[in-house]
Amino acid sequence: MVALIPRRLFCTKISRNCHQHQLQWSVKQVTKSNFNDSLHDFHSHLSSSDFVAVSFQNTGSFSAAWHRVSSFDCPETAYLKARRAADRFQLLQFAVCPFTISGSKVTAHPYNFHLFPRDELNIGMPSYSFSCQTSYLTAMAQQGFDFNACIYDGISYLSRAQELVAKVRMGNPIAIHHVVKPTSTPPSVADTIFVERVKSRVKHWKKACADSSSRKTDEALVKSLRKLVLGGEQYGSRPCMTIDVCSERQVQLVLEMLGEFSDDLVALKIPTKGGGTQAVRVVLTSSKEDKSLFERELQNVEEEQNKKIRGFREVIDLISASQKPVVSHNSLNDFSVIHSKFIGPLPLNMDEFLCSLRLVFPHVFDVNHLMKEIGPLENVTNIPAAISYLKNRFFAPIDMEISHGALLNEGKIHGQTVLRICHLFAKLCSVLRITPGAIQSSDDNITSRLGGYAHSFKSCSVSSQESVDGRIRIWTKSPRKVGCKHLVFLWGFRDSLSAGMLKSLLQGSHDVFSEEFDVCLVDKSCAIVVFLQPNLSQAFLDIMSSEGISGSLRELVSEGLRAAGYETYKRACGLGYWEADLASALDKASATPDCFSQSGSETNPSEVYWCNDLMINLATCEV
Repeated sequence: MVALIPRRLFCTKISRNCHQHQLQWSVKQVTKSNFNDSLHDFHSHLSSSDFVAVSFQNTGSFSAAWHRVSSFDCPETAYLKARRAADRFQLLQFAVCPFTISGSKVTAHPYNFHLFPRDELNIGMPSYSFSCQTSYLTAMAQQGFDFNACIYDGISYLSRAQELVAKVRMGNPIAIHHVVKPTSTPPSVADTIFVERVKSRVKHWKKACADSSSRKTDEALVKSLRKLVLGGEQYGSRPCMTIDVCSERQVQLVLEMLGEFSDDLVALKIPTKGGGTQAVRVVLTSSKEDKSLFERELQNVEEEQNKKIRGFREVIDLISASQKPVVSHNSLNDFSVIHSKFIGPLPLNMDEFLCSLRLVFPHVFDVNHLMKEIGPLENVTNIPAAISYLKNRFFAPIDMEISHGALLNEGKIHGQTVLRICHLFAKLCSVLRITPGAIQSSDDNITSRLGGYAHSFKSCSVSSQESVDGRIRIWTKSPRKVGCKHLVFLWGFRDSLSAGMLKSLLQGSHDVFSEEFDVCLVDKSCAIVVFLQPNLSQAFLDIMSSEGISGSLRELVSEGLRAAGYETYKRACGLGYWEADLASALDKASATPDCFSQSGSETNPSEVYWCNDLMINLATCEV
């Protein structure tokens, strides 16, 4: 007799009245040992879902306070910072959650993949070093992360760019599936001689294969001599021969010539280490059925090899192929990492990055950007707090139904953030009266609602500040737009000065500070002065570079005070002056000839959002 098992053991349904952000949800943990089985389940869940949320844990984010994307960053400098972090730090966990929103119900299927890149194919790639930050590793250790299991049982992967290189290095035969069209270039005398010589070899080889199949009593020595003279080999159980070529032109000629024979031949390219073709291998099949069987075998071998090469990137490719909208909590940082690890090297500027990314992920939504529509939010510093804030102020109940088991009270809790993103996204859609299902329709008006939040990289780069644990921080007051030209960077002041003390010193130092302005510390070495009236920033820079400085400002300059405009800051980021202190980077950029031109700067907005509450708190920054 078989006992009936309640459904609740297989599917977690959380009441809308529960404090959901305080619960630990079940997330399927995937390592190399259960990756293949989990991949099949993930594909099934992905196909039946409408959205995909992503979140990951890496070994760090920024190595100095000013390297963090901040409110004073224009999109281009924000991208340069995200690009540097993506290249320096390594992914150890990648959580993916296909989910569907139906009214107030969210059905989610969370997976947390444990990653570690290693040379699975013994071809020398991937082989690179990466940086680690102790705060990140400590937080993971406190959550019970098993670093030994990660190294030994983490899932490896190659990016699309690395895969192309790997296939060349491996030198495996490549099946030629397409029909070769005759070349329009008239053959030269050398071409004619080459083709005739190869054709003669193929004829004698096929005849010898036919003869040997009818004379099975030949001695081993005779068979060996025949193979040696005619160049015959074996590809598995089938006879084959190798035709050496010196150029792609000769490859084309060989393929054209093979088309003149019966269709029982299958041609394979043998690549060189440099990416060209060193030979064409011709395999003889016994019949049309045998040829079809052999082509299927080649296809299966190629698919298995590709899976082994791609590793975890199979998940990324499935998401891309599904064309499902991807939901993230910090899209600029998240997708610069995804591009770097799974697609290819990051482009030099943001416009090229966006063009490349849209080819892989056409719809990306950032909950940070959606939260801007709610208005000024107070004392909300992370996703659980944001969910609690919305719950206390808006009637938007959400039921979360989670697959992979019941609530977790103990044990592994990795990958929880991806479920919180699903929950927050559904709640924001409800509060903003956005119908998530509309994104699946072909209605062009969707761009005015949810579609309008797609690829909001340029907005999200200045709309929120990421905390050390990878969570989000929401605006606490309405930001104001200021032009980049209104910002002046100051450095060379005494280390003990706070932003308030520096502002007080500047207020009485010159008439240019008689109008409204603001001061913010970027790090301990540098501050930003924001002039809220036009032309004052340039007037201040002119004063700083003149010899007619007087009063207390002259005293500050004599003590080492220096100033530079926003272009100097952009030059420091663009030239890679990632010093520990921003002051040192600005010194180097100031000494560099002003010939740095930011690619794509014509299309970049010249405004940033400014908000006093986004000043960096040096007491909580991890350096």
